[in-house]
Amino acid sequence: MVAWQTKPDRVAILSSARTPLVKAGAALAQTPMTELARTVLIETLYRAGFPGARLDEVILGNVSMPPDAPNPARVAALEAGIPLHVPAYTVQRNCGSGMEAVAQAATHIQDGAAQIILAGGAESMSTIPLLFPSETLEPMAKIMRARGPLAKLSAIASLRPRHFKPISGLMLGLTDPVAGMIMGKTAEILAHEFHISRETQDAFALRSHQRAVAAVKAGRFDEDIAPVYAGADFKPVTKDIGPRAEQTMEALAKLKPIFDRKDGSVTVGNACQVTDGAAAMLVANADMARGEGMTIHGYIRGYATAGLDPQRMGLGPVYAIDHLLHMTGMSLSDIGLIEINEAFAAQVLACTTALASDHFAQQHLGRAKAIGEVDPDRLNVNGGAIALGHPVGATGARIVQNLVSEMSRRDVQFGIASLCIGGGQGAAMLLERR
Repeated sequence: MVAWQTKPDRVAILSSARTPLVKAGAALAQTPMTELARTVLIETLYRAGFPGARLDEVILGNVSMPPDAPNPARVAALEAGIPLHVPAYTVQRNCGSGMEAVAQAATHIQDGAAQIILAGGAESMSTIPLLFPSETLEPMAKIMRARGPLAKLSAIASLRPRHFKPISGLMLGLTDPVAGMIMGKTAEILAHEFHISRETQDAFALRSHQRAVAAVKAGRFDEDIAPVYAGADFKPVTKDIGPRAEQTMEALAKLKPIFDRKDGSVTVGNACQVTDGAAAMLVANADMARGEGMTIHGYIRGYATAGLDPQRMGLGPVYAIDHLLHMTGMSLSDIGLIEINEAFAAQVLACTTALASDHFAQQHLGRAKAIGEVDPDRLNVNGGAIALGHPVGATGARIVQNLVSEMSRRDVQFGIASLCIGGGQGAAMLLERR
């Protein structure tokens, strides 16, 4: 890292790139997350025309860190050809990891500790491993310690069928150990408490697909996406695999609840897709960038996180947006575009209801009045994770990238990107264009 520098007036976003977002088990199923990350690191530097040797740091968000790549940020950076002298580290804040990486980059630059940092997130949910039960460890250890054929045979004979019953690492990771429930159950709690009907959730999900399909047809994602060459035949994957042009309310209505079979309303149709993907951006001291004639796509003006009840983790964006607006002295009416990650339709709808509620503001936020109404035409205008998918370590960076691009297209000055975070947290970032 460089020596301490003069603090900048702004932190600038100079370039960004993301992979296509592909449903787990599909075209990127055999692609390691470090390869997904490597792709976007290379492309982001290329788009800015910036040499990797001048970087001060690489910061990468990742949730299910691969056992064969400790500190995957460093592995991906070196595989991307970034020189040895550039340090790298990995951050984990569950669903907010990619945004946290960008926020930490901005903080280092704002503090004068760095000039330019490559940050983002990556996740291969296809390769999250199956696990063995913990009781399998003892017989396996006996086999490894056994000396001689008879001893090994005796150790092997101690194995039972239950020792080979697989445990899904993905399902385990999506279950909060404190609340004792999978994330979808927390969405069911919000649907019940905020009186959000199944039909309302399905209508929101349909809109997500319609907006994502429209964005694809209009080419609004084309400049964001860097192709990934994958599979045995090394074919390029260039498009998001998730948005469904043929989606209908009738088809959504046929799906069964998956987290509460008796009284539930959350289905695979109104929940986010399990997805592989990566996103990155180049973040810099704005004074330096302007001095060198670099193109600036937007500015990071603020970042806030918040904690709340893990059983209601989906409301995290409300608490984080509240903190962010207090920090920056702004109001929701100043914000031209908003991204709230679509972990579940019920969760986003609960957030918009809470943001507009005087009662919620008074009871939970210490405000006399509601934060404000969210105009549906300003929320997730290109669809969200219900249609595009949620590669958990990458999504925070992906929605920041998407928001900056859309703010440019619509000539919007301020935007907020936010996420709920498993374990009972929320994160929100304020972005600006001049």
